[in-house]
Amino acid sequence: MSLTSAINTTKAAFRNMGDQSSVISTNIANDGNENYVRRSAVVTNTIFGASTVVTQRNQQLALLLQTVSANSQSKAQSTLLDGLETLKSSLGGNEYELAPSTYMSTLQSSLQAYAASPGQLALAQTAVSDAGDVADSLNRVSQTVQNLRADADAEIESQVTELNRLLADFKTANDTVVQATATGNDPSNALDKRETILKEISGIVGVAVVMRENNDVALYTADGTTLFETIPRSVSFSRNYTYSATVNGNAVYIDGVAVEAGVGGNTSAEGSLAALLQLRDDIAPTFQNQLDEVARGLIEAFQETDAGGANPLPGLFTWSAGTVPPSGTVEPGLAASIKVNSALITSAGGDPTLLRDGGINGAAYAKNPTGGSGYSDLLLTYVENLSTSRPFDPAAGIDTSSGLLTFSTNSIGWLEELRANATTATDNKTALYERAFQVYSSKTGVSLDEELSLLLDVEQSYKASAKLVSTIDSMMQAVLDMAR
Repeated sequence: MSLTSAINTTKAAFRNMGDQSSVISTNIANDGNENYVRRSAVVTNTIFGASTVVTQRNQQLALLLQTVSANSQSKAQSTLLDGLETLKSSLGGNEYELAPSTYMSTLQSSLQAYAASPGQLALAQTAVSDAGDVADSLNRVSQTVQNLRADADAEIESQVTELNRLLADFKTANDTVVQATATGNDPSNALDKRETILKEISGIVGVAVVMRENNDVALYTADGTTLFETIPRSVSFSRNYTYSATVNGNAVYIDGVAVEAGVGGNTSAEGSLAALLQLRDDIAPTFQNQLDEVARGLIEAFQETDAGGANPLPGLFTWSAGTVPPSGTVEPGLAASIKVNSALITSAGGDPTLLRDGGINGAAYAKNPTGGSGYSDLLLTYVENLSTSRPFDPAAGIDTSSGLLTFSTNSIGWLEELRANATTATDNKTALYERAFQVYSSKTGVSLDEELSLLLDVEQSYKASAKLVSTIDSMMQAVLDMAR
């Protein structure tokens, strides 16, 4: 080897070691950064015999896509469970002490006690007060349901805005990747950025990734709608600011196609957006129907009829329309407006003993015209009506024929079954995501021990190259001395 060749080899070695040190230092600086994919400094030989360092990114596309999919499912499931927990909390703790069925059971006991001693005014007042608790419970839980829908709607608007922003950022990162790849430059940093954005998008909506030439990608939703292909597709939504049982939520459109809501406790939704739609448009409205059917059943069970058994009117319970709704048909929003008839409330100038005697709607509806204090037939009828089978609207999603107390209790069972399934599914999907993320990180993340070991290897190579430089210097000095 000539001295010139030796000098050139040493220069290349120092250059390569500098490149290797730079890559290793970047890796060490990003230890713990879950959005950074480790780089490797690989020394290769060119066709001219020289050596150079090529930076390779530890790309793991299959594991990335698995992690993205698991993230979509986990986010959707946890979003659904949060909503179900909100509904459950409106019913109280594990004993459901704030549920309408709990207050209805107390009312039934009060009616039985009053029927046993119909001359006791205090028992009449207690029964009316317990009826007020039932109405208040239905009002409160109904308000919670509509608040949940309004909150879901607000969150949908927020996520649509965020999704549009992420898609715009994704285009910037993707264009940078394609340009760098096409021109032979290192796209690693842009790839990190693009993958980070992809993970964030997957938390909002399920994503299918299609790789194309020059590291270009196209994104589609789980149901095949184009999300990004060269340019981002528009995601649109119009928010409702006020919700009631009669208000329907607006659809979310991606590239003009409506996003489908998830189905079931173990939801089919991918991404939190579909889970929010499921809460707003499916679960909450069904639970509202159940509350409205309980309220309708109460008005029906305590209705008054005239002496001929006709012309029914609300008795103990009434509502804004002041009529008895048709049997077996949901009256939307009834649970929000049901209340105790003021004719029975002492503080409003009413007479609670009308519950025993009838005549809440006037003398024509009285059942105990003589006012006998031992009369209890009407009270016993009310007690029986709470358990008597009656028709319910199939839109409530549970029994179409059962006792009112049973129906109200089964409503809790319906919610609890959904919540139990959602809890189990959340645990499973969270574990799946964590496992996928761990495997992906183990293949793409930085190991500090490994990087330090590589840095020591570079240090040893540097010492060897420095020794070679010293040897070349001695040889050059010897040549110069010979020329003198």
